[in-house]
Amino acid sequence: MRRKDTFAPVPPMGWNSYDYYNTAVTEEQVRANAAVLAEKLKPFGWEYVVVDIQWYAHKAGTMRETYQYIPFGEVEMDRYSRLLPDPERFPSSAGGAGFKPLADYVHSLGLKFGIHIMRGIPRIAAHHHGAILGSEVTADRAADPSSVCRWNPDMYGLRDCGAGQAYYDSIIALYASWGVDFIKCDDICNTNNWNESGEGAYVGRHEIEMLSRAIGKQGRPMVLSLSPGPALIEQAWHYKTYANMWRITDDFWDEWRHLAAMFRRCELWQDHVEPGCWPDCDMLPLGKLGGGFQGEYACRFTRAEQRTMMTLWCIFGSPLMLGAELTRLDDWTMSLLTNREVLSLLDPARKRRQASRDERQAVWVSRDPADDSVCAALFNLSDEEREISALWDALDAPAAAYAADLWTGEHLDCGGDALRVRIEPHGCRLLQLAPQL
Repeated sequence: MRRKDTFAPVPPMGWNSYDYYNTAVTEEQVRANAAVLAEKLKPFGWEYVVVDIQWYAHKAGTMRETYQYIPFGEVEMDRYSRLLPDPERFPSSAGGAGFKPLADYVHSLGLKFGIHIMRGIPRIAAHHHGAILGSEVTADRAADPSSVCRWNPDMYGLRDCGAGQAYYDSIIALYASWGVDFIKCDDICNTNNWNESGEGAYVGRHEIEMLSRAIGKQGRPMVLSLSPGPALIEQAWHYKTYANMWRITDDFWDEWRHLAAMFRRCELWQDHVEPGCWPDCDMLPLGKLGGGFQGEYACRFTRAEQRTMMTLWCIFGSPLMLGAELTRLDDWTMSLLTNREVLSLLDPARKRRQASRDERQAVWVSRDPADDSVCAALFNLSDEEREISALWDALDAPAAAYAADLWTGEHLDCGGDALRVRIEPHGCRLLQLAPQL
């Protein structure tokens, strides 16, 4: 088994093309965003550049008014049934070069390169009895025609057989030759509950194992991220054994109902955060979004909600994947992404837990074992400004003389039997506690 703590010893941080470009991102746009990531965000730990879904699809996004994914559209594929970048959108991939030229550019900036894939093998390869590198069995025999994605028409699932493993070995070997550092595999963490009883929600279990084995054979540290969610808590041990990240929510967007729901999800998964194994709260929909598929718009979260999101993701210990168009970053969004004290909460050595939660408020605690200092995050989940309080005993902390807000730098006087602060609707205070002398 590969040493996952060396593949992703800290929660991965980076940029993903989906929230702005959806299926239609181009090489030029990836390069432009990578350059900004390297210049402005790399010093703060942001390092992955991830090309999301359908990089292999011809004319992706051209039927947006009717389809997100063109049914059975034309794809770029080699003679071994392996998908390749669409050369119209990724010109440097022409002639069989694949993503290597783009990955080389990303690496030249001191960054890491990732791609999105769908679980399984292209349906068109199965229909044409395509070859599989390293196997005499063709794609039609390796594919499971009953295992299909509900929302994307590109792939069949793979059978748990030698040919299926050979196919995954072949694509991971190809990605390694390109210089891929991060693989986001979709339709595998939770297959969106084929029926209300949940039957079929984890049909990709064996495919997770095959992907993990394939990565292990390459000897290249490629982070394996599983989507979509919500991940199944009863399968936590399986995710932790075979993957580095797994989505604990379905697609997360900039609406308060999605953010409010994350407090319950983080509570469910808080005991499963550890080096190399990261429950994933999904993308950070900040800055400018939606330009590639619905018209550009600014993040719909209030500024208070944006701080709440960043605070929860960091104190919980989630990977951070930014969805914004980086060439259009504003000063406010930059301030959220470059606060070193807030980002330091991602340190895997920290001991973190939810101290309390009800329908109106939540409290999280993060302890630094190096000096036993405590940071407390108090969240107002209600629609009105109100006082949020936490007993010192609940924080496992002695009464503090003052607390410093890591977002604003403000120092608050403390006293009495509890930490008490007034917080705006859907807002938070992230407080470093200073003990009494």
